[in-house]
Amino acid sequence: MAPFFRLRNLRRPENFPAVLLSIALWSASAQTPVTSSQQTQAAPVFHDPTTPESQPPLDVDRDPIPSIDPELPPPPEVNASNTNAGPQQVQKGQNGMYVLHADVDEVELSCTVIDDKGHTVQDLAKGDFQVWEDGIPQTVNAFQHQDEPVSLGILVDNSGSMRDKRAAVNAAALNLFRASNRSDSAFVVNFSERAFLDQGFTSDLVALDRGLAHFDSKGPTAMYDAVAASADELSKHAQQRKQAILIITDGADNASHLTLQQTIRRVQNLGGPVVYTIGLLYDSDKDEARDARNALQTLSEETGGVAYFPESIGDVDRIAEEVARDIRNQYSIAYHSTKPSSLGGYRTVHVEARAAHRGKLTVRTRRGYYAKPNVPTDIANRTQPSR
Repeated sequence: MAPFFRLRNLRRPENFPAVLLSIALWSASAQTPVTSSQQTQAAPVFHDPTTPESQPPLDVDRDPIPSIDPELPPPPEVNASNTNAGPQQVQKGQNGMYVLHADVDEVELSCTVIDDKGHTVQDLAKGDFQVWEDGIPQTVNAFQHQDEPVSLGILVDNSGSMRDKRAAVNAAALNLFRASNRSDSAFVVNFSERAFLDQGFTSDLVALDRGLAHFDSKGPTAMYDAVAASADELSKHAQQRKQAILIITDGADNASHLTLQQTIRRVQNLGGPVVYTIGLLYDSDKDEARDARNALQTLSEETGGVAYFPESIGDVDRIAEEVARDIRNQYSIAYHSTKPSSLGGYRTVHVEARAAHRGKLTVRTRRGYYAKPNVPTDIANRTQPSR
């Protein structure tokens, strides 16, 4: 059974929408029994794989995450008269269920454009962008540049070395949310060797503050597992199309089941939120700081985000405001891949922007994605055919 993270306090009504979250791993892991004394405290996420597995209570909602390469169900049979239904069309199957054929060949990208002075560029048009997938030019068919709401995951390192930094970090995280779109929603995950969803999706600053306040800094750092579980939380429960993750940590991962590359693949396979990282490495061991910097830079660059490395805790608030501006000033572009999604596999993405009198422009976006075969989506009881 795959490890999971769960709410620290299951009795808080504002957290009922997300009781348990699974995390996809490459190797199996088992769950230890939960004693009555543990139920009144924090519920652990990742357990000793050498201990025997216990039967989970049947009255608890569990939503297992599919494997990184899930087996896809065969498409349902349809009436012969409907076999030519195209993308985004609804057709009726022989069982009377309506099936949506979604156009999954469309690839959506969140892009930030920077000029040669490091300033964001706000006045570009659709024709100023060029996109390549696996080196082949693509045609941009959708373009938008406005302050769209975002679903945000706030992940804060809860390891022992963060004890003296949490007050400033929590304040910066709240200021980031204050500077964001008023329609944004966010959740809070505190992680050390285990990850806890201490606040589910909300737009309430008081609730977010309460979630951030659940820290008992101790133990090692399992950041990769927390990122993968949070990406899954976004894919399952995010209400906004635009998604991002902010990670604040002061050291290298030393406790995850997943590797860095497995975590990046997991994020990309789920459609990929943009990942921003803040590494508080100014007082870390030199070797650990180097490893942490490389990991945070790779995670952010592969997903289109930015890695920040402040020189003191006092810089965190300014960086949080910069992250909020970056999220609010992105371009959203989309294209239909020239390569059929049925081929699957990883595709590299490269985007360039050119505009008269703007000099050299740099586009920051995710570096690639994993294509998913076009599978009909059962939408019975949710969509009615047009008459």
